Amino acid sequence: MAKKSNYKRLGDYIRQVDVRNRNLAVDNLLGLSISKQFIPSIANTIGTDMANYKVVQPRQFGYVPVTSRNGDKITVALYDGDKPCIISQAYIVFEVTDTDNLLPEYLMMWFRRSEFDRYARFKSHGSAREVFEWDEMCDVMLPVPLIEVQRKIVAEYQAVERRIENNRRLIATLESTAQTIYRQMFVDNIDPENLPQGWRMGTIGEFCSKLASGATPSGGKESYKKYGVALIRSMNVHDLRFVHDELAKIDDAQADKLKNVIVDENDILFNITGVSVARCCKVPYRILPARVNQHVMIIRPKYEYTSEFLLLTLLTNENKAALLGISDGGSTREAITKKDIDKFPILIPHFDILHEFHSKVESLFCYKEQIEQENQLFENVLSLLLTKLSKL
Repeated sequence: MAKKSNYKRLGDYIRQVDVRNRNLAVDNLLGLSISKQFIPSIANTIGTDMANYKVVQPRQFGYVPVTSRNGDKITVALYDGDKPCIISQAYIVFEVTDTDNLLPEYLMMWFRRSEFDRYARFKSHGSAREVFEWDEMCDVMLPVPLIEVQRKIVAEYQAVERRIENNRRLIATLESTAQTIYRQMFVDNIDPENLPQGWRMGTIGEFCSKLASGATPSGGKESYKKYGVALIRSMNVHDLRFVHDELAKIDDAQADKLKNVIVDENDILFNITGVSVARCCKVPYRILPARVNQHVMIIRPKYEYTSEFLLLTLLTNENKAALLGISDGGSTREAITKKDIDKFPILIPHFDILHEFHSKVESLFCYKEQIEQENQLFENVLSLLLTKLSKL
């Protein structure tokens, strides 16, 4: 991280805070994520003495010194809650000492830069595990412009963040509406022992023209390109949502070796191994052309109008539980095979009803993808704003 003349040492603006929850006045236990956010803790705290946990006040930071398990990210986040929270005593809490000269929100923008992550990983050290110590954090150099300039930059950034968050809420509403329509038509008041005329029990395979997973190109991550054909990995596939973060790219020669898993517009992406097993979404057309690696299965419907039906069928609570049950039966790790999906039992309604369902939800999914694409553009704007910080 270059030491320019207008750069300042971060340690001159921050200090550690070590306030413990001695009186157990705070019960909001949070964790920190590599996406640089405070998140609900999933730790098992039964029998744990919460008095030793650290208290975090609004506009204070938390960070995890250990970096060896984070990949390329440094876990650091600004707490934006209204009331205090508590975090693990293994984390470091710190605050800006003079907010008239350095805005915590501006500093958090600096922490979000990929250049900061690379710097912190480079400065991490240790034999058994790598650690980015507090002294190293204090030695970080960053531009500290006039407070008015900081406020303007932060306001621009937060305005885009609000647009993204509003879009996320709208996306969630569209997804919920589609799932409600699905349940009304295919779950509620449907008795499997007394199905309507023309309905029957069948399998997912009856709807599919292709079930296939791919491979990772020789050389693994080091062989990925900056531009090219998208290679979809399990980290990209979430329930009802495609995540663009760390979307890998391969060149034409690599893609040609995976021509048996060319992704089509109406394909469903389904994770078949690991902790994300059974997560699924519809492929967004904007990332095509694309291939999948060995951890993701293409589920290709024979009929275009059954794509949303298949997706929402896989995502019902009942079927999700059954699929996770199949994966738990794997010999060495969570896994679902092509045969498992092909033979997976589902309700098959009359095809006129499937057409009716498609007509009701198609516009919801199209609108959802438009908003997701807009959010991707907004994410790019945020990245550009972060890039501008180094030029101040």
